Amino acid sequence: MAELMGDFHGEPAGVLENESLSLEYLLNSLRIVRLTPTGKPNLFADLGKESISTPYGDFYFRGGHRLWHAPEAFPRSYVPDNEGAIVDQIENGVRLRQPAGTWSQIAKTIEVVLHPDAPEISVKHKLRNEGTTLVDLAPWALTMMRLGGTAIVPQATGNVDEAGLLPNRNLVLWPYTQVNDPRIALRDDFILVRADVKVPALKLGCLSPQGWIGYWVEGNFFVKRFNQPQPAIAYPDHGCNVEIYCNDKFIELETLGPLINLEPGATVSHTEVWEIYNTLKLDWIPLQLQKILSDEG
Repeated sequence: MAELMGDFHGEPAGVLENESLSLEYLLNSLRIVRLTPTGKPNLFADLGKESISTPYGDFYFRGGHRLWHAPEAFPRSYVPDNEGAIVDQIENGVRLRQPAGTWSQIAKTIEVVLHPDAPEISVKHKLRNEGTTLVDLAPWALTMMRLGGTAIVPQATGNVDEAGLLPNRNLVLWPYTQVNDPRIALRDDFILVRADVKVPALKLGCLSPQGWIGYWVEGNFFVKRFNQPQPAIAYPDHGCNVEIYCNDKFIELETLGPLINLEPGATVSHTEVWEIYNTLKLDWIPLQLQKILSDEG
C-alpha cells in the first residue's frame, strides 16, 4: 500500500492506495473526497467549491464522505469544517481529527484503514462531547456518490411475532419527497432508488435489519456494512438507521447509530466497512435483483 499526496480543487490531500483502489482525504478538513477503483472513475460525487452561507461562514459540500451527528438542524449541522483538521498516520491508514470548535461541543474523528490486499476500507467514526452538558445525538455517516446508479436498501422480511400481527418495517419520508417519484421502487425485499438527474430532491429512511446498503453504478458495486440495529434502542428520524438522499447532483448513502445522551467527556463510535465489487453475482444478492440492477446499468 502506498501513501501519496494529492490535490482536491487546490486543497492539499493525502492518498491511500493499494492494487485495487485509491482513496483521497483532505489534510485540512475531516473529509474523504475521492474513492477510485483502479482503472475506473471516482465513485464519489465531486461538487468542487459548491457551498452555502451560514451564520458561521461558508459550508462546503465538496462531495465524498463526512461525519455529522443527527438530528439535522440548521445552522448547527452546517458549521464550516474548512480548516483545523489534524492528520495522524496509523497502520495501513490515517486518523483525521477535528477538534470541537467555537460553535460546537462535539469533537470528531474518522479513522480510515485500507486493506493492504483487497478493495476494502474500515471507516471508524467517533464523536466526543467536550462540553459541560449532556448532548442528545446519534452518529451519522454520509457518503455522496456520483449519479447514474441505483441505491439498494435491504428490507425486513418475515414475521416479527408468531401470528404475523405486528409490523415488520418502517418507511420514513421527508416533506419534499413525492411518493410517486419514479426514482423510487418499493419492493418487498429491497428499496431501490435510481440516481437520475431530477428535481425536486427526495429523501427516505428506514430501519434496515441486514447491516448493509449498496450502490451499483457502471459495473461497480459499493457496499457499506455497519452494525445491525439493536432491539429496543431508539434511532433518529422516526427510527432510521439508513437514509437515502438524492438530488440532481448526487445521491447520498447515510447510516446512523442509535440516539444516546452523550455525557461530557464521553465518546460514541460508529463503524462502516466499505467493500467494492465489480459484479452483482454474490450469494447475498437475489438473482431477480441482480437482473433488475444489471438491466439498469
